[in-house]
Amino acid sequence: MASELAFHLAPNNLSTRTPPIGQALSWAKQYVPAPDRPLLDISQGVPGTPPPPVLRDALAAAASAPGVFGYGPDEGEYELRKAVAEEMRWTYGGQDKGSGEVDVNAEDISITSGCNLAFVAVAMSLAQQGDEFILPVPWYFNNQMTLSLLGIKTVELQTYAHDHFLPDPERCAALITPRTRAIVLVTPNNPTGATYPPSLIASFASLARTHKIALIIDETYRDFIASSPPHYLFHSPSSRQIAPEHQPTDWSWRPTVISLYSFSKSYCIPGHRLGAITASPALLPALVRVFDCLQICAPRGAQRAFLTKPSPSAKSLLPSLRHFIKDNRDALAARHKLFRELLPRRWKIASSGAYYAFVRHPWKGRGAREVCERLARERGVVCLPVAFFVAEQGGEGETEVREEDRYVRFSVANVDDERIRTVCERLKEAEEVFGWELD
Repeated sequence: MASELAFHLAPNNLSTRTPPIGQALSWAKQYVPAPDRPLLDISQGVPGTPPPPVLRDALAAAASAPGVFGYGPDEGEYELRKAVAEEMRWTYGGQDKGSGEVDVNAEDISITSGCNLAFVAVAMSLAQQGDEFILPVPWYFNNQMTLSLLGIKTVELQTYAHDHFLPDPERCAALITPRTRAIVLVTPNNPTGATYPPSLIASFASLARTHKIALIIDETYRDFIASSPPHYLFHSPSSRQIAPEHQPTDWSWRPTVISLYSFSKSYCIPGHRLGAITASPALLPALVRVFDCLQICAPRGAQRAFLTKPSPSAKSLLPSLRHFIKDNRDALAARHKLFRELLPRRWKIASSGAYYAFVRHPWKGRGAREVCERLARERGVVCLPVAFFVAEQGGEGETEVREEDRYVRFSVANVDDERIRTVCERLKEAEEVFGWELD
């Protein structure tokens, strides 16, 4: 039995919510699986496929390569920063069509121990206790938890199902105060899956510039957008690709924009903890102060693995992995289509994209948390309620379930097509056996 601590814990820590994934997995532990009824975990945004063999081989070789056992530069290996910038020019330039029109250089890039640490470093660089960040709701819970730990106030920008959970810049403008330090967007979004159009992102960039605050864009899932570049903020103003609504007038991105990225989803390596920040070099000294205390340097083996040259003319491994990313993107799009086709008709998809589908459950007067708990314990389907992505509700006397309390996040990336079929079958079973009133 654990003994009581003889010392105090930090109030900011104690007021921060418990990590939600562990709560969902505790429900799952009460399910008794059978060979023909396994547990189906579609809760966490985890790649359902391993990295390609060429990357696995590179990681294995780099792990024991000379030079990787010591510290590296706080901001990351320069050659990898160069390679990431080149890959960004390709991605945002519409592949080879306009990469020369994208203004991103190695000096704009820093490499981090995952995207969560990237957000922590940026938050610690921009704000102190009592300052404010604006987050669209539902939010990515680790972003809000970080702000809570740091004593930074989270200001809620509510989004709505009838708007497909797209945030409204006018509503955001009304929330800005003298203590506001940043607006945070996650696109494609976690948890809703909504992909923000370039014109909407440009509107937020204009708003942030007007108020002299940062626009932080978490682009962890950017490689799962197939239709167009994620946005045009990194383009030179003279670019031929830019429509007027895609970039503010007289635009320069470096004074305003901070972009975050994760290698975890695109390259299927969440365990190797590699992320990146794209920001003005003027921000780097502040970031390095944080890096030197929290990470010193990002994992060197993983960094070196991406610097493997698959051919004499190659500069890094990244261009050779584009086909792998495309294949995963196509497979995930097909899985979303299958999910839409097989989902029982009473379950309503409000938004979807990248790894996630955000779905309204069919039971009247039941919050999604209660639904998800029963699905995990009784049906062996682990998914996350919207309650994990909003402020924790106080007051045990509250019994009324609002419409916005009925949403569930499914991570369709976690499982293969056959398990998507089984998930939908079990959701139908739940309608029949839970004994609750249906819509």
